[in-house]
Amino acid sequence: MRLDFDILRAAHAEYVVTDLDAARHFYVDLLGFVLTEATSDALYLRGYEERVHHSLVLRRGDTPHVSHIAFRVCTPGCLDALERRFGELGLPAQRVKAPEAGLDEALRVQDPLGFCVEFFCDIAAVESLMRRFDLHRGAHMMRLDHFNLHVPDVQEGFEHYRSLGFRLSEYTVAADEQLWAAWLYRKPNVHDVALTNGDGPRLHHLGFWVQDTAAVLRTCDILAAAHRAGAIERGPGRHGVSNAFFLYLRDPDGHRIELYTGDYYTGDPDLQPLRWTVDDPRRGTFWGHAAPASWFEESSAVADLQGRLVPVRPEKLSDRPQTVT
Repeated sequence: MRLDFDILRAAHAEYVVTDLDAARHFYVDLLGFVLTEATSDALYLRGYEERVHHSLVLRRGDTPHVSHIAFRVCTPGCLDALERRFGELGLPAQRVKAPEAGLDEALRVQDPLGFCVEFFCDIAAVESLMRRFDLHRGAHMMRLDHFNLHVPDVQEGFEHYRSLGFRLSEYTVAADEQLWAAWLYRKPNVHDVALTNGDGPRLHHLGFWVQDTAAVLRTCDILAAAHRAGAIERGPGRHGVSNAFFLYLRDPDGHRIELYTGDYYTGDPDLQPLRWTVDDPRRGTFWGHAAPASWFEESSAVADLQGRLVPVRPEKLSDRPQTVT
C-alpha cells in the first residue's frame, strides 16, 4: 500500500496535571527527566538522548487527562496529505499555529478511535545529553518509545493504524481468535503504539526507553528512599510480548508511565508477527509478579479537539481470563 505521507515515530504526549509542582518533583527531581523549558502553566521535558524540544508536556489543569498524543512526520507535505485523508473520512482536523513551545505548526485530528492526535514535522532542536554522563540521574530516561491505548474494539483500531502505514510486530488473540491486543510500529522496534482491549478511548501508559536494566532497579531504590514506593504499580519484570524489561509507575495524578528497555529490531521487510493467546501467562509476565487489577482497569481519560473529555465506551471483549498477567 503506497501512501502519500510518511509517519516516522511516536513523538510526544501531553499530560494535564492538577499540581505542577508535585509533577515536577516526580518527573524531574526523582525520575531525572531533562527540563527543556518551563512556563507559567507547563513543563516541557525530554530524555537524555533526545535532540528535540520535548517528548512529554505536563500542563496544569483542573482535571487529570491526556490532551493529545503526537507523531512526527517526514515532510511538511505529509501534513497536507493527512489533512486530506482525515477530511475524506469526515473526521475533525485543524491546522494549529504554535500549538505548544518548540512547534511552529501542527495538524490535530480527532481519530476514529476518539483520540486527539497531533502530527508535526518541524520542532526546535536541542542538545543531546546522551554523553553527558555527569548529568545523568534518576531513571536515566533516554527517549519516548511508545503509546499504549485502551480501546473498546482492537480490530477497529488495528485497521485504522494499518491504514496509516503501521506494521504489526506482535498480537494477542482471544479464545475465539478475535484480536485482543496489537503492537504496531513505524520506527524499527516493537511498537510506537499498542492497542489493548479495554474501556476506551483512554491512554493506558507512555513508554520511555531507559539506558539499561540497572536503571529500572535504580529507580525503585530512588522512589523507596524518597518514601514514594507506592508509585510503583507493577514490576520490575520482563514481558513475553516485546521481550522488554519493565517497570510501571503512577504519577501524583494517576497517569501511568512505563520504564522500558531490551526489546528488539523489527526493520526487516519479511518480519512475521508473533502470535500470543490471551490465556498464556508468559505473554504479559515472562517473569515477575502478576499485574494488579488497577493495571487492567485504570487508564487516563482523553480530551477531544475542544478539550472536552471523550465519553468512554465499554470493551468489546469482556471475558478476561483469570490467568492473564
